[in-house]
Amino acid sequence: MKKKIIVLCLLIFALLTINIISRESNNNLYLPDLGGVYSASFDDIDFSTEITGMLSEGVIDEIAYEEAFAGNNYSGEYKNDLLRWGILRKGFGETPAADPGAPELLEKYGGKYLGDTEKNEIYLTFDEGYENGYTSKILDVLRDNNVKAVFFITGPYLAQHQDLVRRMVEEGHFVGNHTIHHPSLPSLDDKTLEEEILGLDRAFFEKFGKHMQFLRPPKGEYSERTLAITQKLGYVNLFWSFAYDDWHKDKIRGAQYAYDKVINNLHNGAVVLLHAVSKDNADALDMIIKGARSKGFEFGDPADLLN
Repeated sequence: MKKKIIVLCLLIFALLTINIISRESNNNLYLPDLGGVYSASFDDIDFSTEITGMLSEGVIDEIAYEEAFAGNNYSGEYKNDLLRWGILRKGFGETPAADPGAPELLEKYGGKYLGDTEKNEIYLTFDEGYENGYTSKILDVLRDNNVKAVFFITGPYLAQHQDLVRRMVEEGHFVGNHTIHHPSLPSLDDKTLEEEILGLDRAFFEKFGKHMQFLRPPKGEYSERTLAITQKLGYVNLFWSFAYDDWHKDKIRGAQYAYDKVINNLHNGAVVLLHAVSKDNADALDMIIKGARSKGFEFGDPADLLN
């Protein structure tokens, strides 16, 4: 009888232990903060300079293109020189010139900055580092004009504006990965680089049941190493063939200014980067879409850029 009691006690103890371990394991599968997404704060992120490469007409700085990232002595399989995506605009109907060697490097690792230059199609993309009150209007204009776009979001954006992200998903747009904390990717070690990207993707998948497919490196800063790693993670690095300094909240120049900037630089296969924090962009978007169509362009399906 005594042996039976001891065996029974041991069995109960074993079952309780298994139950505790199982609950802890399940809790780990549903962490409230996957990769730091929900603890990340806009206050911890620097959005003062959204793009560090060349934006406007001028001479490409080949020396800057060749600079190595300061203090980073990565000696792995791939070069980790800091590269800053930039383009030399040539005006309406003309394909911009990218940094020397950059298109070939992107192609090697499946990256894109242009669509098919044989087709008069253009693609709209929006960087959503943080919300400034204009995204709902942008989504309304895209819906009313039957245009699909790519919205690149950060961790705090997903944490604080899931209503807007849900609209993006439900209305057929692509939601792209702009990392959790918006760091310069070449400055990160492999593990941190992967977590900045995969942590955001896991949280997005948990909410919306789909994975992100496009990645836009913060500030347009990248390296051969970051291109190689992110390609292995399943991402298409999507840069741009048009952008301008539209991320300053206090620099309001009017809808006509934004319209002229975009329309005067349209070209076949254009990937247009607009920052959604810009009132000018939000006010001009309907004009831009209608103006582009009046000049013979149509807006392509971003899915085409995945191939």
